[in-house]
Amino acid sequence: MTQDQSSVASSLPSSPTLTPDDRILILAPHPDDETVGCGGVIQQAVAMKLPVRIVWLTYGDNNEWSFLLYRKHFVVMPEAVRLMGEVRHHEAVAAAKILGVDSNQLAFLGYPDFGTLTIWYRHWANRPPLESMLTKVTHVPYADACRPGALYKGEEILRDLETNLREFKPTKVFVSHPSDHNVDHQALYLFTRVALWDLGSEMHPEVYPYLVHFAHWPMPRGLQTTRPMLPPASLCNLIHWGIVPLSERQIQVKESALRVHRSEVASSGHYLLSFVRANELFGDFPPVVVPTVPAENQLPAGRLQRSLQLQQQQLTEEERASFVGIEQVRTWREADDLVVSVRLSRPLAGAVSASIFAFGYRDNWPFEQMPKLRINIGELRHEVLDQTRKLRQDAVRFHRHERELNLRIPLKTMGDPQRVLTCVHTYLSEDPLDWAEWRILEIGPATVNAASLGSTRNP
Repeated sequence: MTQDQSSVASSLPSSPTLTPDDRILILAPHPDDETVGCGGVIQQAVAMKLPVRIVWLTYGDNNEWSFLLYRKHFVVMPEAVRLMGEVRHHEAVAAAKILGVDSNQLAFLGYPDFGTLTIWYRHWANRPPLESMLTKVTHVPYADACRPGALYKGEEILRDLETNLREFKPTKVFVSHPSDHNVDHQALYLFTRVALWDLGSEMHPEVYPYLVHFAHWPMPRGLQTTRPMLPPASLCNLIHWGIVPLSERQIQVKESALRVHRSEVASSGHYLLSFVRANELFGDFPPVVVPTVPAENQLPAGRLQRSLQLQQQQLTEEERASFVGIEQVRTWREADDLVVSVRLSRPLAGAVSASIFAFGYRDNWPFEQMPKLRINIGELRHEVLDQTRKLRQDAVRFHRHERELNLRIPLKTMGDPQRVLTCVHTYLSEDPLDWAEWRILEIGPATVNAASLGSTRNP
């Protein structure tokens, strides 16, 4: 450990601290994430004889590269892909046993690997379910899942998460991080936040996100059991980080459990073993209380720009030549509008576009019925979508000046929300270039009568 690492590690608080009254819920996007992010916490909870439940969002059945190495040939038939999902299921059960968790404390939801963020974007309410990329089904195909046959839709994922939350009644929830570069990790965080808001009258567990996929992190790669797990430099001062120190024995058991995920270790072992370190790391962005005057309250200027040199190493020559980064995002409220101001590294041009997402939430209205806005902005024009339905362009007032994009989104267009989940992306055609993480905006109480919208949330 270097002196700088030691200094950073010692400055992070030991958090979360488990107590005798805790009930520990681990939410994992794929089999292996539970061990990578929380293998030490799970062992500590088991040692204290605390109730533990692990819930997986997917069976991890869309990792073609892992399948190639595991099976020694490409896996392209839907039936073979589902069998690989079963392989990862069995690996997760075996790993959990090493960590001390019995099979009756495990739950697999079975939603589509690499498809859950797409469900979040545009498969709610009256929209059709997603068809999975490789399994070619529109519903949970696994007989040992929590609810076989559940449609690949947003409200179904919420239903299953809320069922597990209600049944288990956790005091602490460990879940994937909103800064994670993997789409299923982002999605699970978002669905979990909405599920907990829905159940706000019943429980208020502490939430501890863990980060797994982030560019050029952690470094150095490989098994480094004496090194601390430190946050990425670009996120250090933006998130309230805490660490859980691990004993030598806990580190050894975590490594053993991780190696049981053979289908993943075969392809990504050098990377995955980077998480077997002296501590585990947890932290989240604070919510943004939207002010009534412009303020740099979402992403500080240059926050992403500092890491772009590293990120651009992964881009093609065309993408580097066309790259448009997100330098700053500001939000504030003016009367009954939410104003979103985005500063880019340069103006949009050619095939480069930007998308701003704004999903409203109200505690007296079913989330699946709330508008889910995506504003796509190109060089010459913009469009406003609610899931896949086009709205009038003037549903959102838009102004640009060189590399500044300014939107005024009427709160009514978002369903008069109390909270807004928002993020910003830039693209070259359909290929992502840069993104600003999903953040929670606190708007305050809704100002309209819920009856005017037709119905209220079911109790």
